[in-house]
Amino acid sequence: MQSLIRFVHGLDRGLKAFTFADGLAPLLLRLILAPVMMQAGWNKLAHFEATASWFGDSLGLPAPALMVTLAAGAELGGGLLLLFGLATRAVAVPLMITMLVAITTVHWEHGWLAISDASSWLANMRVEEAAVRKARAIAILREHGDYAWLTEHGPVTILNNGFEFAAIYFAMLLALFFSGGGRYTSVDYWLARRWPPPRAGAAAAVDAPWSRTAA
Repeated sequence: MQSLIRFVHGLDRGLKAFTFADGLAPLLLRLILAPVMMQAGWNKLAHFEATASWFGDSLGLPAPALMVTLAAGAELGGGLLLLFGLATRAVAVPLMITMLVAITTVHWEHGWLAISDASSWLANMRVEEAAVRKARAIAILREHGDYAWLTEHGPVTILNNGFEFAAIYFAMLLALFFSGGGRYTSVDYWLARRWPPPRAGAAAAVDAPWSRTAA
C-alpha cells in the first residue's frame, strides 16, 4: 500500500509540471463555444420577427421581442468576448442562463439525445419511434431517389432536439466561470497583470473587475 501511495504522489508531482500550460483548457473551451454562441445569436437577429413569434406563440415566453433581443445580445456579444477571453466570468453568467432557458423551454421534453439514435441506452420512446420512421424514409429514398448521392456526405438521420448540446455548453460555461479565461491565453489575464488586485490588508486601490482571472 505504501508503494502505491508513493507512486500516486510521484505521478501527481510529475503531472504538476504541466500546470504551466493550464491556460490551454480554458482557451479550447472558449474557441469551441465562441462560434456556437455567435452563430446562435446571429440567427436570432437575422430572423428576428420569426424568432419572436416562436418565443411568444410556441414557447409562451413573456415579452418575446425583448427576450429575443436579450438572448441574441448575450450570445452574439458574449461569444465575441469569449473569443478573446475578455470579461470571461461575467459573460459566462448570461450565457448559462440562456442555456438553462433553452433546456427548460425547448429541449427538456425531448430527453437527452440531440440526434435520434435508437442504439443508445439513453434512447426514449420518441427516439425509438423515430427509428421506425427513419427506416421508412430510407426505404423510400432507395426506391425513388439516388440514395448513394443523397447520402454521399453523411447518412440519413432524424433530429431529436434533446438537451444534450445545451447541457454540454452549460457545463463548459460553468467551467469557464470558475477558471476564468485562462492564464497567458486571455485578455483577462493580461489586464489583471496590468491592474493586479490589492494585497490583503493594503489600502484600497483601483482594481479591474477581471483581475481574479490571473489567479
